[in-house]
Amino acid sequence: MHIVLYEPDIPGNAGNVARTCVATGSTLHFVGRLGFSIDDAHLKRAGLDYWSKLKLVQHADWAVFERSIPPHAALYFFSKRASRSYWSADFLPESYLVFGCETNGLPEALHKRFADSLYAIPIEPDSVRSLNLSTSVGIVLYEALRQNA
Repeated sequence: MHIVLYEPDIPGNAGNVARTCVATGSTLHFVGRLGFSIDDAHLKRAGLDYWSKLKLVQHADWAVFERSIPPHAALYFFSKRASRSYWSADFLPESYLVFGCETNGLPEALHKRFADSLYAIPIEPDSVRSLNLSTSVGIVLYEALRQNA
C-alpha cells in the first residue's frame, strides 16, 4: 500500500504515520509543502529508530506526484467532508490512500476532481471535529490490508 500525505503540518503525526508504514511495509509519500523539516527531531522521535527502514518518496507538488504513479492507479481520498464511509470502499492491492494536511485538509480542487473516490471515517455527530491524522491513516490502512490479505 501507499500512504500519501498532502502537505502535512505536524511532525509527530508524520513520524507516527512513518512508523505505521514501516510496520506494514507501505510506502509513504509526502506531497507538496511540509510544515516541518525532514530532519525535525519530533518527526524522527515519533518514528524512533525505524526511520532508516522507511520507504519514503517526496514530491514537490500534486502534479509531480501524479506523474510518478502508474496510469490508472487506485486512488482513495479521505476527508471529514466526504459523504461515503470508508467501509464502502473496495481497496485494491497497491492502492494510494491520500490524506490532507491536519489544518486544511485536502484542497477543494482534489475534492471536486476525485469526488467519486472520496471517503470519510465515521465519527459520532457533535462529538469531535476530526480524528488525528495518524489515527486516520492507521484505521484506513489496516482495513485496506485486511481486504487484500
